[in-house]
This record gives sequence, structure tokens and C-alpha cells, in this order.
Amino acid sequence: MNQIKLYNIIFPIWFLLFFPPVILITLLGNFVIDSVVIIVCFFLFKLAGQQKSLGEFYKGSIIKVWILGFLADFIGAAILFVLGILGDFYGLPYELTSAINFDPFSNPLAVLLIILAMLVSAVLIFIFNFKITFNNLIGEQKVRFKVAITLAVVTMPWTFLLPTKWFY
Repeated sequence: MNQIKLYNIIFPIWFLLFFPPVILITLLGNFVIDSVVIIVCFFLFKLAGQQKSLGEFYKGSIIKVWILGFLADFIGAAILFVLGILGDFYGLPYELTSAINFDPFSNPLAVLLIILAMLVSAVLIFIFNFKITFNNLIGEQKVRFKVAITLAVVTMPWTFLLPTKWFY
């Protein structure tokens, strides 16, 4: 008979971001942050000369930035989910999976793995925005690169580093 071990009964804080009603707060928060970054980028990178107006630039980009950014965050969270929840199956030590789920700073390898998942999300945010969202909106490749990298760095899922133990 197979024994099932359920070490992680309480989900890590980053995993809760994807469950109702928390997902509504997460989606709204992401939308606001994405909106602010798009507006700041419009002025910071002087897109007024390349765009008809801030309103048109915003309308032409916010939905894609928001949805694709959330998809990138979800992929990063899926990596952590597999490592944290199924780590025992893959032979990862309990101390590591516990750190990934509850207190990243209790284990240096957990911090590294979480940062890697964050970087996967950030790279995806960059690729999605550079190749899809701003491909037709920003003609100059250097400017498109700057806007996409700014969005990737500012909107990557920094909350993955929050220790769950702070909230329970």
C-alpha cells in the first residue's frame, strides 16, 4: 500500500494569489501596477512623438500587458508549486520544500529556486511584451526593448519572496 505524505496542508502565500476571491484582488492589483508602469514608460521613454496619444497607447497595450503578465506569473508559480508540493516525489529534502512554501530565507537554495522562478516569469513578461504587445505599437526596437525590460523588472512576481509564515 502506498503511503501519502501531506506535509504542506497550508498553501504558500504565492499560491493563494491564484484562488478566488484572492485572484480578484491579484488581478486588480496587477492591472493597477501594469497601468502605472505603462503610463510611466510612455513619458520616461518619450513615446509621445511615436504615439498619437497616451490614451491610444494605453488602450492598445494594457489588456495584453495585463493578461500576458498574469500568465507569466502563473508559469513561475507553477514551477514553485511543482517544487514545493511535489518535491518529496522528486526526492527534494523536506527542509527545501518547506522553505519554498513557507520561509524562503530559511534555506539559501530555496531563495535561489524562487528567484529562478521569478526570473522565468520576468523573461516571459519581457518576451510577451517585446514580441507581442508592443510589436506594432513601438516601431523603434531599442525603445520597445526598454519598455519591455522595464515592465519585466518592475512587474515580475516579487511576492514570491514573501514568507508565508508572516501571514499565518
